[in-house]
Amino acid sequence: MKNDIITVGWREYVGLPSLNIESIKAKIDTGARTSALHAFELHPFTQGGVSKIRFSIHPVQRDTETITTCVADIIDQRQIRDSGGHLENRWVIQSEVTIGSFHWPIELTLTDRDNMRFRMLLGRTAMQDRIIVNPSGSYLIGKRRRRQSASGSIKKD
Repeated sequence: MKNDIITVGWREYVGLPSLNIESIKAKIDTGARTSALHAFELHPFTQGGVSKIRFSIHPVQRDTETITTCVADIIDQRQIRDSGGHLENRWVIQSEVTIGSFHWPIELTLTDRDNMRFRMLLGRTAMQDRIIVNPSGSYLIGKRRRRQSASGSIKKD
């Protein structure tokens, strides 16, 4: 982790390597206190005395065919007020976030964001002392990388 403060746009591609999510489009949301990640098929369980949750996500916007299954330790369950003012009980997990070459641990709440424009929100708590947001910029850290599939065709992450 570098101690530098980075300037990002109002939307960026971020990674969540501890969840095996290489790249996901996130809204950098100074209006949200807590970070949120799109999740469905949430299944809490206990393994070796540790509370965990298995969940699925659609990591690519407007693509409901691509599914990534994740497992994370549960660190809490909280009531969160969504943008519409409704209270919702959400599981809270911790994951490392990467933005460019920067990385640090953040808390994420899990909620169904399938109908939202962004599958992830990066909230103020995750940005504190690390990020300055340029609201007129987008993808200041970089666009989504392209990768080569096993068949040799180029695919967007």
